[in-house]
Amino acid sequence: MAAPAIGTPTLIGVGVGPGDPTLVTLKAVAVFEAADVILVPATEASGREAGRAEQLVVAVCPTAATKLQRVPFSMAQRSGIGTKRRQSWMASAKAAEQAFADGAATVAFATVGDPSVYSTFSYLAAYVRDAVPGLTVSVVPGITAMQALAAVSLTPLVEGTESLTLVPVTAGMEAVATALDTSDTVVAYKGGRQFRELLMLIRDHGRDGILGVDVGLPSQRLIPLAEAENEQVPYFATVIVAPVRTETGGRL
Repeated sequence: MAAPAIGTPTLIGVGVGPGDPTLVTLKAVAVFEAADVILVPATEASGREAGRAEQLVVAVCPTAATKLQRVPFSMAQRSGIGTKRRQSWMASAKAAEQAFADGAATVAFATVGDPSVYSTFSYLAAYVRDAVPGLTVSVVPGITAMQALAAVSLTPLVEGTESLTLVPVTAGMEAVATALDTSDTVVAYKGGRQFRELLMLIRDHGRDGILGVDVGLPSQRLIPLAEAENEQVPYFATVIVAPVRTETGGRL
């Protein structure tokens, strides 16, 4: 990441991974140490307590605690652009704009996972770019939930010529079905509310996989889909459906 010119307002989206502080990158820590303000989302679930992103920032960079600023983010709306979602984007953008107006040179936005994968950072950046002249925007990638689940479950995401599709269940079961029909490995996000329907669809396609809940946290659970019939699955659970591999290097 090239250093911006002196005086250039800089907004940095920083991925902090799925939940294990040891998976936060050295580059992310360096940004937190250098930033003037660090924005962290505060959702309905976290209430007055620190959310997951905030906990991770403080765990890897204790000195960042004095630079944290919580911004409200609603998880009540799962799809579409409604009032609560738009208000969340605007609240984050206004917080960043105010930080720059107050003299901050660098504002970081910490997000669970990766800022380029189903993250609010791209929306935040678009609003702030329009409001702050000369803004520099950059991204520090983070470990995604599918990478973390693949690692702890010893499930290779892809080998050789295999293809991979990441699909949000909120896109609809038809989209998931298409992925199952056309890709060797399918990763499903955001499927908690429709998990039983998702499970039936995977079984109807004659496929199997692994469910990961709270991957990287002390409450982590790894459940084979064959045993997941009665699981209570949160919204941010991850499912990996990998192909059956019977020969080492068979897909090279």
